[in-house]
Amino acid sequence: MKDFGYLRPGSVQEAVEAFAAHPGARYLAGGTNLVDLMKLGVERPTVLVDVGRLPLDTVEELPDGALRVGATVRNSDLAAHPLVRDRYPVLSQALLAGASGQLRNAATTGGNLLQRTRCPYFQDVDKPCNKREPGSGCGARDGVHRDHAVLGHSPDCIATHPSDMAVALTALDARVELYGPEGGRTMPVADFHRLPGVHPERDTEIRPGELITGVLLPAAAAGVPSAYRKARDRASYAFALASVAVVLRVTDGVVTRVGLAFGGLAHKPWRARHAETALLGAAATPAAFEGAVDLELERAEPLRDNAYKVPLAHNLALDVLNRLAPAPAPA
Repeated sequence: MKDFGYLRPGSVQEAVEAFAAHPGARYLAGGTNLVDLMKLGVERPTVLVDVGRLPLDTVEELPDGALRVGATVRNSDLAAHPLVRDRYPVLSQALLAGASGQLRNAATTGGNLLQRTRCPYFQDVDKPCNKREPGSGCGARDGVHRDHAVLGHSPDCIATHPSDMAVALTALDARVELYGPEGGRTMPVADFHRLPGVHPERDTEIRPGELITGVLLPAAAAGVPSAYRKARDRASYAFALASVAVVLRVTDGVVTRVGLAFGGLAHKPWRARHAETALLGAAATPAAFEGAVDLELERAEPLRDNAYKVPLAHNLALDVLNRLAPAPAPA
């Protein structure tokens, strides 16, 4: 076992300062992903800066009706929170679709956003992986890639992002709060994760030393009909082969608000901007939904063994859109 140090700061500022003072440090909260990667030898931190007991574990309603979710709120608590279940059901459903009950009791909001791919080539230090060791190659491209990306991948990486929660947050137009050496900032969750390009080792747009302090759920999405659906190899405790999060408001038969994001298809939660543009202002009909989803998924570039993901994602999206749309009034 590789030796590492352990620090437990008393504030966000102390945590950021401790991280900056120890090259090779990593933030630790629930540890449900980081500790596994340490056991595999993928992560080898010099110091763990434990932020799990910082006062970031509350869900707060803001004056404008938005919700602020602290970074250390546990996934189980967030899924069960009455305001989340009532106003943002897509988020509650996505959280409950992820991992097992025991893991949800430990996993945190910030850690969920930062979890790394479960690509077996990334997790095996004896296999080539540009994400783990830039320039070593992508073993999955010519190897086993049934579970890998069909959208936005590159010659250097075809891994997928594993989070269910992040897919729902993307569809909700949520924002992530960050604090680092340069102070605080926020950014859309939809822009937080990266496509691989030529730098697959960079999962997110987080800056060196920054700590996630919370997530903001917009008031504009509160109460809008929403839902999450996930397809996987078994009924529980499995990552998505494909998933979809939908936020849909229909007024007088016309789509007046839509957020659509796919999971399991790309290196990041895939915001379906082309489909959203096609739907906004259109009649909420099965034909319109199908045309919009087809428009988005025509950009897919499946590999040898994962072309099944395209019709799977197509059918998931149509099922959720049609279920959320109100039935037309009788003539």
